[in-house]
Amino acid sequence: MNVILLNKVENLGNIGDIVKVKPGFGRNFLIPQGRAVIANEKNRVDFEKRRAEFEKVAREALSEAQGRAAALSTLAVISISHRAGEEGKLFGSVGTREISDAISAGGKGVVAKQEVRLPAGALRQTGEYDIELHLHPEVNVTVKIVIAAEAE
Repeated sequence: MNVILLNKVENLGNIGDIVKVKPGFGRNFLIPQGRAVIANEKNRVDFEKRRAEFEKVAREALSEAQGRAAALSTLAVISISHRAGEEGKLFGSVGTREISDAISAGGKGVVAKQEVRLPAGALRQTGEYDIELHLHPEVNVTVKIVIAAEAE
């Protein structure tokens, strides 16, 4: 299935690129989220008429993400308290939701749980961690998280 991308999609292409994707990815993800349209002649003509509008929206999204990244990079250290055993092993884990809630409570902006990247999975030990936030396909920022045992 060939689609025309309406905004930048990571590991796929930029605005206006015509790319070949698997039918399920196109039908179930790209088209419903407004990231692409089917590449036929009518849609190509419509896209070329509206190209400037799509590029303007993309520039605004990029500048907004860069502003958020600048605000988040000024954060010192985010502390999260969690129940833990004597060796520092957590009872449960700290996932993307807890991290996004703690960063948002820091007052430097709202971070969605989808923007938190945990490549090794949920955190299960106390300690310091560098967490990457993926705010835009071109904008990433790293914040320091400290997970401490709750005082009982």
